[in-house]
Amino acid sequence: MAGKVKWVTDIEKSVLINNFEKRGWIQVSDTEDWNFYWMSVQTIRSVFSVDTGYRLSDDQMVNHFPNHYELTRKDLMIKNIKRYRKELEKEGSPLAEKDENGKYLYLDFVPVTFMLPSDYNLFVEEFRKSPSSTWIMKPCGKAQGKGIFLINKLSQIKKWSRDSRTSTFVAASSGKEAYVISLYIDNPLLIGGKKFDLRLYVLVTTYRPLKCYMYKLGFCRFCTVKYTPSTSELDNMFVHLTNVAIQKHGDDYNHVHGGKWTVSNLRLYLESTRGKEVTNRLFDQIYWIMVQSLKAVAPVMNNDKHCFECYGYDIIIDDKLKPWLIEVNASPSLTSSTANDRILKYNLMNDTLNIVTPNGEIPDCRWNRSPPKEALGNYQVLYDEEQAQNESAERDLRSRSGQSLGSKGARANSVRPAPATWK
Repeated sequence: MAGKVKWVTDIEKSVLINNFEKRGWIQVSDTEDWNFYWMSVQTIRSVFSVDTGYRLSDDQMVNHFPNHYELTRKDLMIKNIKRYRKELEKEGSPLAEKDENGKYLYLDFVPVTFMLPSDYNLFVEEFRKSPSSTWIMKPCGKAQGKGIFLINKLSQIKKWSRDSRTSTFVAASSGKEAYVISLYIDNPLLIGGKKFDLRLYVLVTTYRPLKCYMYKLGFCRFCTVKYTPSTSELDNMFVHLTNVAIQKHGDDYNHVHGGKWTVSNLRLYLESTRGKEVTNRLFDQIYWIMVQSLKAVAPVMNNDKHCFECYGYDIIIDDKLKPWLIEVNASPSLTSSTANDRILKYNLMNDTLNIVTPNGEIPDCRWNRSPPKEALGNYQVLYDEEQAQNESAERDLRSRSGQSLGSKGARANSVRPAPATWK
């Protein structure tokens, strides 16, 4: 008889614990031998710290990559995406093509962003090109909307100028918190006059080769107060920030639906107001953004074989139906604000565990990590680098042998990858 998985967690969330118990797994203390540890981002630092010298065995799995922050810290995400674009440019990749104004045609999916205090002078230069613009400031290492504010005058951040020559890391370690400042998307798509964003989940089981899954059951988070670009409302976070941690304190917060819509409801709304083709194109672009952001960090990610990660992607759609990547969360909230929320997050955990521990067996990090289709639940393969490379090699072979590629091959040779390889 197969042994039982021994689990431990330092995150006391019922949707997690109920999933472990449903599987008949055995809870142990973190000092004992364990097979599966769902841990906080603070704990992962100590597990992979050089000082502790902890070594995981083949039958142990954890839910974060050691340096997940390369994608989930706001400043590092931007830095890695910028580096990725430059590398593609150097290679002459068609993905890095620009228009006549120098804007990326395919890789323009993050708002113009600078690090403060290190990029202060660059920011001022950009600000002066469009002095009527609004910018949003966010601390690099915080979540749930903490420390965020909007500005539309240079005088509002003059205090940063004296630190402009120090790096963000020096500033952060010296007690001065590092911030990112991004051009605010001031033309968001509104529904019922209110701003919203999308929270979508992506599971990564390996970075090299990249293998990731998209969860079909994400949701929209709405503001409680109608949107206005008026400068008099810049301080009203109930207008601008969709985070539930902020909106739940508003007078108009609805505790029944929690200001949330399912992604399927959004699709239905968009199909009925903008058409099916336009809606499909929008979601196609969202999936594209996710794959490109993961490819941007793959070369620097510590691809430890004991790790997987379920990321929470935050996407904003503007009124031209262009999606923007705002940030990626390493520990997307498992707290339920409504009954539907609880069901979604329970299913998310259930489907995640079915992929990373197939058949509920004791983990083996040498496993090839290709679960059968029936084990995916509400996940679908977003991108499989091995499959994409095999398809590419097959196309090259057929091309050299003079065989017709047909419509599938023609589509796959276009600038963006064929849906089969990343959807």
